Amino acid sequence: MPADTDTEATALAAIMAELDALADSIDDRQLEAVAHLLSDADRVFVQGAGRSGFALQMTAMRLMHLGLTVFVVGETTTPAIREGDVLLTASGSGTTGSVVHAAETARSVSARIAAITTAADSPLADLADVAIVVPAATKLDRSGTASAQYAGSLFEQSVVLIGDAVFHQLWKASGLTADDIWPRHANLE
Repeated sequence: MPADTDTEATALAAIMAELDALADSIDDRQLEAVAHLLSDADRVFVQGAGRSGFALQMTAMRLMHLGLTVFVVGETTTPAIREGDVLLTASGSGTTGSVVHAAETARSVSARIAAITTAADSPLADLADVAIVVPAATKLDRSGTASAQYAGSLFEQSVVLIGDAVFHQLWKASGLTADDIWPRHANLE
């Protein structure tokens, strides 16, 4: 069956329009607060489940490129979180059990918490020092009102974009050039 390029182009345009609207609705002060938390952290831990977790792994890589010490929760070499560290999390619902539990653990040792969520009144947002609230559908919202995309796609895309925006802000503030950070790029590929 041949691809229908009009449908593909229409789908891409619809996704881009949703992302543009979403970007306009994110509070810049929340982005700056997350960037500040990360830049002051002894170490950064990232955690999310499913596609949100994959999105945060992209952010972890970029933060490592800047020279931050970064760990992905669940990897075998991830140490215990402690005071002075930051846990960067993402959960559309703000109720994902493993993410909320990690935030509770982080809070219990006086680590700081940054959260990306759609739910300002969620357990995760309540635990967070800074919560970026994204006006996107959660994976259980199939109404099509918050997003025409399937499940939590818009939220997960926003996690990638927010991570890249925070990285970009930190990178520009660092004064480092692309050549300065290039040696940290993976070379065992």
